[in-house]
Amino acid sequence: MKKTLISAVCFSAFSLFAAKDSLKMKLDAYKTVQLTTDVSKIEMSEREGLKQLIRAAELMDEIFRQQAYAGSPITDTIRSGNMFKYMNINYGPWDRLDDNKPFVKGIGPKPLGANFYPTDMTIEEFNQLNDPKKKDPYTIIVREEGQLKVVPYSEAYQQPLREASMSLRMASTMFKDSGFCRYLRARADALLSNQYDASDRLWLDMKDNQFDIILGPIENYEDKLFGTKTAYEAYVLVKDLEWSKKLDKYVAYLPELQSNLPVDAVYKAEKAGSSSQLNAYDVVYYGGDCNSGSKTIAVNLPNDENLQIEKGTRRSQFKNTIKAKFDYIMLPIANALVHPSQRAHVTFNAFFANTMFHEVAHGLGIKNTINNKGTVREALGSYYSALEEGKADILGLYMITQLYKKQVLTEGQLMDYYVTFMAGVFRSVRFGAASAHGQANMIRFNYFKEKGAFIKDLKTNTYKIDFNAMSIAMEDLSQLILKLQGDGDLAGVKQLVEQKGKIMPELQKDLDQLMSKNIPIDVVFEQGKEVLGLENMPAQMPNNTAPIQMVPNDKMPEPLPQTK
Repeated sequence: MKKTLISAVCFSAFSLFAAKDSLKMKLDAYKTVQLTTDVSKIEMSEREGLKQLIRAAELMDEIFRQQAYAGSPITDTIRSGNMFKYMNINYGPWDRLDDNKPFVKGIGPKPLGANFYPTDMTIEEFNQLNDPKKKDPYTIIVREEGQLKVVPYSEAYQQPLREASMSLRMASTMFKDSGFCRYLRARADALLSNQYDASDRLWLDMKDNQFDIILGPIENYEDKLFGTKTAYEAYVLVKDLEWSKKLDKYVAYLPELQSNLPVDAVYKAEKAGSSSQLNAYDVVYYGGDCNSGSKTIAVNLPNDENLQIEKGTRRSQFKNTIKAKFDYIMLPIANALVHPSQRAHVTFNAFFANTMFHEVAHGLGIKNTINNKGTVREALGSYYSALEEGKADILGLYMITQLYKKQVLTEGQLMDYYVTFMAGVFRSVRFGAASAHGQANMIRFNYFKEKGAFIKDLKTNTYKIDFNAMSIAMEDLSQLILKLQGDGDLAGVKQLVEQKGKIMPELQKDLDQLMSKNIPIDVVFEQGKEVLGLENMPAQMPNNTAPIQMVPNDKMPEPLPQTK
């Protein structure tokens, strides 16, 4: 039987690196932004708690580096300079904003399974592995004495997980909000047990916490082989109380928005849980998966389909990062590619709303196929992420349209959201085919073009949307994606991605124009305790808390049992 190699990293001798000018251009494609918040209003003990949260996030970053790249003799010698900086941004020698092309000479294609699987493993070999945990999202596959073996995350990354668990436990003594502290202790347990359900439930139950941390193995974008292994990441968050309050009113409309989706009833029969929340935050630290390549600006979690149906989700908008991308990327793109008569419609409020309802839309539609093919995620495999991101984008705009017509959403003009949405396509399509978000935007751009949703003015070399045509295309694409998901139509999704998930030559010329104007593709962060002004702050424990004693690893308490 012919064996198909998944991927292999090529090792060659040492005349290594890309041209210096090319590498500098790659680095210049990222705008450096400081992640800060006003810590002067935060009590001293909670500032110390933030330091512990950041330490836990740094450890998630360390684990993700292991998951993303196994290392090689070629890159192990790179310890400084622009090459080192660019490898740090990409968590390895492959350019995440250029379809994962290697930028270090002598390095071959990126393994589809990243470092979750042996690079010499074959599909046939994996299929023959007799272990029910082999597709578990919290395990890796290793080779020992020539044989494949399943290793749980808690064992594979034992030391950093123990340290992160201890940091969360220490932090749980430093914050005033009792619900947040319970969550921190439960998440500390989850890191050591691979059982995240109990802590996810506690996280959804929190309502009034000023601080938050999203931490653990969460998204499966990095596993492009089977789309099952989850990557470690962390966001340390400070809630924007004023903006979060503004978002409260939209939650009540989620059941109505679900029932009004433009698709047959069978594709929207599932009901989202009642605990759904919309909140806005300042991010003060990104670690791991969310910090690699293009930076995340909002999330809808948890990902567990059953928990979403039972309790709902939390949609978290990262306001300071959204504002940075709007100022440094969206507005320059609009000035370059949006028709002069429509540029005034590109606004921050519209960009924020489009981002927010993208996350809302992840919770709508259907999680389980209608024809017994399992969950949508299981049925679509590695194609799931691109289609799901496409669904969230297009349904987000659909929901904005409905809420605006109902006069629930009242800021600006409806045209603002449409033109800003189109400018956002140009922004996200630059992330490339290696990104689920970039691929989703390519599909939408090509679909909209076929439907006449926009025209290109050759005199100004800019794009002008046709509102009516774009409205029709929005509903048609929404229906198409919802049906593909509900039917678990893998062949249909593959065809859609292969036909429309690529950048055509005309669009590439426009994207090259953005590069020639030195418009950044994305941002990179200066972040951490020093940036926040916490590094030299003396530790101050809460009055009701005894000093914390570090516990040796062999004395760590056993994790609590998971609540089902």
